[in-house]
Parts: sequence; C-alpha cells; structure tokens
Amino acid sequence: MRQPSSGIEGTTDKIISELSRQAAQLAVNENSELAMDWLNGRRTPDANQSVKGGFSGLTLGTDAPRMFRALVEATCFGAKKIIDRFTDEGIQIKGLIGLGGVARKSPFIMQTMANVINKPLRIHKSEQTCAAGAAMFAATAAGVYSKVEDAMVAMGRGFDAEYFPDAQKTAIYAKRYSQYSDLGNFIEQQIAMQNQPNITSHALTEY
Repeated sequence: MRQPSSGIEGTTDKIISELSRQAAQLAVNENSELAMDWLNGRRTPDANQSVKGGFSGLTLGTDAPRMFRALVEATCFGAKKIIDRFTDEGIQIKGLIGLGGVARKSPFIMQTMANVINKPLRIHKSEQTCAAGAAMFAATAAGVYSKVEDAMVAMGRGFDAEYFPDAQKTAIYAKRYSQYSDLGNFIEQQIAMQNQPNITSHALTEY
C-alpha cells in the first residue's frame, strides 16, 4: 500500500503543478531562455560526468516559470538526443510510452515532449510498466503467446492519455533543438579548456 506523501513531497508536487500551469501559458518562441540539462553530468548518448548544466538568454524579466520551461525543454531535448542516436543506428522509433509520477502529474511536460520529439506519446495505465513488459516477453518465450504483440494485447492495461505533436510548435522546437546542441558544444568546449593543464605556467615553474 502506498504511503501518503510527506509534507515536502506534497509541497514539491504543488510547486511543479503550479510552475507547469504558468509555463504552459507562455508563448513558445525561438529566442526564449535556453537551458542545458547537464546538472548531474550528461546521460546517454556519449555519457560524460564532467560536463555541467547552464542557462543562456536570461534577462531581468526571466522568472521561475520561464526557467522551469527552459529546463523542461532541455530535458526533452536530451531525450531527443537519445532517440536520434537510435535512429542513426537504424532503429526505428515510432513513439514513446510515458510512465511514473511526472508522466501523470504534468500534461505540460508530456505535451512538450511530444512537440520536441515530433512523435506521439502515450501514458501507460500501469505503474509497473517495466515489470509488465518483462512478463510479456517471458510469456512469449515460454510459448504462452506466439509473439510479443499478442502478449501485449492480452496482458496490457491500456493507456490513460495520449499526446500528439503540435505542428506549429514542432517547427519552433526544431530550431531550438539546434540551439540546444550549439549550447552543449560550447559548454563542453569551455570545460575541456578549463581542464587542460596550464602549459605556460608549468614551463615557467620548471625554468
């Protein structure tokens, strides 16, 4: 049985909900604040724990909803990087399935994800989607079903919601995705330069 959320968790949920509500009201444009989601290093593809996160395009008018939106977009851009790598390796991605807390709590984040990846996104009803998927493959391997698709039909619980890309916003996000890539390259180059040994100082010390 799931325990009730603590005071901190409940407050966090309210903050995310309110930030999502306000961020959803902001117009999407090419020149709004941009974030880099490497706050704990870079995940796949090309994992690198030495890189750092950052913001660009901040002004005195940048408030919490705008920064939140930039972080949401950056998270979605990071997911698109992973999808692009699969595509480059010849693996076709037709859509995504969302699960867990954020997928259920923030339609704004899920719609942004659909817009960024330009693919449909469905939210699974089950809270144990990974375990259910493993059971489907196990049932197929055991011969209960002839193929995984049959197991999915028989054992799946369906979806709570489905999000489709907004054609107008996907065009803007395609440009912002390019900006995100450029920002990432810049940050990575700057960190690489900082980590290089100071050859001049070293030579003078030896001299």
